Amino acid sequence: MKHTILEASYINWKKGLKLDTLEHPEFAEDEYKRSLKQAQLKLLTKQRSLAEAKRPLIVVFEGPDAAGKGGAIKRMLERLDPRLMRVHSIVKPTEEEYAQHYMWRFWNKLPRRGQLAVFDRSWYGRVLVERVEGFASDREWKRAYEEINQFESLLVNDGAIIVKIYMHISKDEQLSRFKRREADPYKHWKITDEDWRNRRKWDDHNEAAEEMFVKTAVAAPWVVLPSNFKWFARVEVIRTVLAALEEAGLSD
Repeated sequence: MKHTILEASYINWKKGLKLDTLEHPEFAEDEYKRSLKQAQLKLLTKQRSLAEAKRPLIVVFEGPDAAGKGGAIKRMLERLDPRLMRVHSIVKPTEEEYAQHYMWRFWNKLPRRGQLAVFDRSWYGRVLVERVEGFASDREWKRAYEEINQFESLLVNDGAIIVKIYMHISKDEQLSRFKRREADPYKHWKITDEDWRNRRKWDDHNEAAEEMFVKTAVAAPWVVLPSNFKWFARVEVIRTVLAALEEAGLSD
C-alpha cells in the first residue's frame, strides 16, 4: 500500500519499537472538512466498485479505550449506502458463544460478497484484553496467533479484503478524554469502571499490541494510526481503507 501512515508505522515496525513513541500529527479545521468530504466521496465510489466486484471488505478496529474508534467509524460510513454494510461492536461473549471455539461468533458476522463489515474490536481480543486480563490461558492466547493467521488467510485467499487499523492515543490524552466523558452528561455512558481498570495496565496492553503487530501480519498488515488529534485520525482511517481497495485493484 502506498500510504504514509502505513509506511511510517507498520512497514518499519520491529520488535523494540514502542507505541508511546508515535508522533501525533495535527490537522487544521478547514483542511479536515475539505479532506473528509473528498475521502468520503471516493469511498462511496469504491463501495459501488466493491459491490460490482462481489468482494467482501472487512475493516477491523482495535486500540485503547477512548482512542476515537467510534467517531472514526461514524465518519467513514456516514455517506455510504447502508444497505451494503454492517457494524459489529464486539462485547463480552454470550453463554452460547462461550460454549464454542472463540472464533465461532465471528463467522456469522462476516460480510456477504460485495458488502462491508466493520468490527469495533474483534477476534484480536484473544491476544489483547483476554491475554492481559487473564480471561484466556497462556496456552489459549499463544496459539491464537496461528489461528488468527489461518482464519484471515482463508478469507483473503477467497477474495476478501481485510483492513486492520489500530488507533493509538497517548496515556495523557486518554486521561483527558476520560475526564471529559465523566463531566459530559451526554457522554457519561461511554466511561465505565472497566475503562479505568484497563488504564491501570497501560504498559501491558501496549506490549500485547506490539507483539500482535508482528505476529499477525501474515494475511493483512496492521496500520497503526496516531490518534491524539481526532480530525487527522478520521481522515486517515478513510484514506487507509481507500489505499487497501486500490491495492486490491478496485477501480472507480
